[in-house]
Amino acid sequence: MPGAIYAEGLVKTFGAVRALDGVDLDVPEGTVLGLLGPNGAGKTTAVRVLTTLIRPDSGKAVVAGLDVLKQPNEVRRSIGLSGQFAAIDEYLTGRENLRMVGQLYQLSARDAKKRAGELLERFNLADAADRTAKTYSGGMRRRLDLAAALVVRPPVMFMDEPTTGLDPRNRLQLWEVIEELVAGGTTLLLTTQYLEEADRLAHDIAVVDHGKVIARGTSDQLKAQTGGERVEVVVHDRSEISAAEAILAKHSMPGTGPEGVTVEKHTRRLTVPVTGGAKLLAEVIRELDGRGIEIDDIGLRRPTLDDVFITLTGHAAEDADEQGGAEGGGATADKKQKRKDRKQKKGAVK
Repeated sequence: MPGAIYAEGLVKTFGAVRALDGVDLDVPEGTVLGLLGPNGAGKTTAVRVLTTLIRPDSGKAVVAGLDVLKQPNEVRRSIGLSGQFAAIDEYLTGRENLRMVGQLYQLSARDAKKRAGELLERFNLADAADRTAKTYSGGMRRRLDLAAALVVRPPVMFMDEPTTGLDPRNRLQLWEVIEELVAGGTTLLLTTQYLEEADRLAHDIAVVDHGKVIARGTSDQLKAQTGGERVEVVVHDRSEISAAEAILAKHSMPGTGPEGVTVEKHTRRLTVPVTGGAKLLAEVIRELDGRGIEIDDIGLRRPTLDDVFITLTGHAAEDADEQGGAEGGGATADKKQKRKDRKQKKGAVK
């Protein structure tokens, strides 16, 4: 049986750009799928297709047991969506925004008022509840938008980079909200570039690049693909980087060679995948000392999701350039999507 979110062979093009190139997804009920990928990889396009905001060129998608193409209105009644842009009415207060969303979902006026109060407290917006949203900071708008997506406790949620712009305290608070939702049976598709976020929240992770799912598994499974342990060295003198790199290359995991050594010149940090554990680490230390290379730090660590990104896509998540066409056509499309997202929340549920 397909999961609460199911996609098969999704294809979407924007001009010459193939934003989705045969994407398959299957998210079991009551779990979180973290959709990771660099900017322009196709994550947001996938969310827009699954939430009925755009139609794919080909492929199949089912959400909450409903066909996205044949039953779009029914799908909208069964999902919550928090897009990349805060889709709120700037001329209403925070409280009025949430009450409006509740009444659009056909809650009674009393229930909409009660739910709005609960969410304002939950997202630390109670003190600003009766101020117009245009006076809110960017982080406050983001929190209000997230609260609006949770008004009716939908069985399926889509969150597109939900914690962008939030400070660490509010990010941790949102993580707690997400964990509570999932514990209550909600299914969530989460796109993010915060790898710590995916590590903490996602039961399963799909890595997307150039419109394709290039890897999938749990966090531990993906990390295992990168080759186990890493030796990480910080040299004291930048002039010693080349010499240290040569030593680390000798001890790199078989098959990687010199190309396996990652060098960050600005931090004087070198990292290499290895096998051999603490015994090998001691050997590296002896060789560095024998060459007279002074080090500020050295250690053995497990791979991170950032290592997964580098291995699978050739760069860290935050290093990728935005490919506007792949995510809907750049700044102009972003403005259009912001209007669409607002329309989705205000008028899709009738």
